[in-house]
Amino acid sequence: MVAPHVATRRVGVLALQGDFREHAHVLRALGADVTLVRRPEELAAVDGLVIPGGESSVMDKLARTFGLAEPLRAAIRGGLPVYGTCAGLIMLADTVLDGIRGQESLGGLDVSVRRNAFGSQTHSFETDLDVPVLGGEPMHAVFIRAPIVESVGPTATALATLEDGRCVAVEQGNLLGTSFHPEVTGDYRIHEYFLGKVRAAA
Repeated sequence: MVAPHVATRRVGVLALQGDFREHAHVLRALGADVTLVRRPEELAAVDGLVIPGGESSVMDKLARTFGLAEPLRAAIRGGLPVYGTCAGLIMLADTVLDGIRGQESLGGLDVSVRRNAFGSQTHSFETDLDVPVLGGEPMHAVFIRAPIVESVGPTATALATLEDGRCVAVEQGNLLGTSFHPEVTGDYRIHEYFLGKVRAAA
């Protein structure tokens, strides 16, 4: 459902690798003005940013190759609202426990994450999650080669956990991260919640 009242700010989607088109579709459906971000000047023109799922090590290398890594870090430090899903969560984590040799994250979220915590693509799964900040019904969540938040530091807040207590959604100020992929389920509440951060920060 389109929510025209949300269309007040320009939101970027990091479009170096991964499922950035799906996020752009959701944001546009919610009425946002969307820019695909591949260059520093495109990043400078947005009021919020989504970092999509994909392969975090490849995304890291491409961000450095395209000269985006340092501008991204500066934007995060400067308070830009950023939402990372799956690989995007890994990119936002201060600590990546099992990154490949030389892999860097952007940081900002006071968490430690583990890549591919549930195994290979064949171990992808779906479940319903209680996400109290969203209110209403549980959110149906799709996990695809997903990371897990192994620890949440004192400046971050867990938003959702699996039945075994492991954290799969977290926020810290203007930053938001999920292990799962809400862009593929038709439930846009997480994106709406993020757009609320964008509006509040403007």
